[in-house]
Amino acid sequence: MTIDDKTRTELEAAVFRRLVSHLRGRTDVQNIDLMNLAGFCRNCLSNWMKEEADAKGIAVSKDESREAVYGMPYEEWKAKYQGTATPEQLAAMKKVHPGH
Repeated sequence: MTIDDKTRTELEAAVFRRLVSHLRGRTDVQNIDLMNLAGFCRNCLSNWMKEEADAKGIAVSKDESREAVYGMPYEEWKAKYQGTATPEQLAAMKKVHPGH
């Protein structure tokens, strides 16, 4: 694919927005399941956003980056949608990501 940097950045931004929109709609999918299957979750996306903002000297708090990904304050999302991890999910997490 041969495209200029501006167009590539616009496409990447659109894909990111689409991914975030998709994850907002799939509240049935728990972060631990995402971590176990894909190695990243909504929190990872928000952490990456904050890290990139920090690297560019842009003031973005952890809460702000999470709200940008979750579409609402994180604590509100957790109360509405986050279930309790099962022993099987926790065991898979330890196996796949022993340091988490």
